[in-house]
Amino acid sequence: MGSLFLIRHGQASFGSQNYDELSPLGHQQGHAVGRALRARGVAPEVVVAGTMQRHQDTARAALAAMALECTMQVHAGVNEFDHENVIEVAEPRYADKALMMAEMAASGDPRRAFQSFFQDAVSRWVAGHHDAEYLEPWSSFKLRCVSTLDELVKLTPPKGQAMVFTSGGFISVVCAHLLGLHDTQAFAINWTLANAGVTKINVGRDGLHLLSVNEHAHVEGATPSLLSYR
Repeated sequence: MGSLFLIRHGQASFGSQNYDELSPLGHQQGHAVGRALRARGVAPEVVVAGTMQRHQDTARAALAAMALECTMQVHAGVNEFDHENVIEVAEPRYADKALMMAEMAASGDPRRAFQSFFQDAVSRWVAGHHDAEYLEPWSSFKLRCVSTLDELVKLTPPKGQAMVFTSGGFISVVCAHLLGLHDTQAFAINWTLANAGVTKINVGRDGLHLLSVNEHAHVEGATPSLLSYR
């Protein structure tokens, strides 16, 4: 039986010009998940990352902490949905990021204000009533994630391990698919996923078994300052 580890990227740079870049905390989280995986004996034959900078930089930090030199395969199928497009369709004025950040800051708690707005924007996207307005409708994103999961399963050695560095949206869709959950429940999972959290799937002859979701003890406990969700 093979093991497929889905690892959410470290914290990105919320509010900066390049969101896709890991924050200093994000780099620390990448090293932390690598140390944790090494401690439990994970030594993957296959390493996959999305095309996004935050995916690949988390992978590099984790592999460095694991003292592994592996060829990283890049697969766009594990990329996150286009959150900027989802935001701008919900509120066209927010194509101006400076305006969005200014309005969020005016609330006194910009992260909380953004999370509330973003949840509403994602709910609109997932509902599927306005598909023509989005670059990648929810139905297309879900199909991409499920199809990519099939490809990742084929890459996972029968008795080996594969690590995939991805985003919360991809992980949420995969978990919802394996658990038979409704679309709206997928993002109930997404909102609780910790940065650098680990989700483990066993790959066997009788199918896929979701063993764990959002393991994140490595970013809390002795080092609670490493825990973040956005």
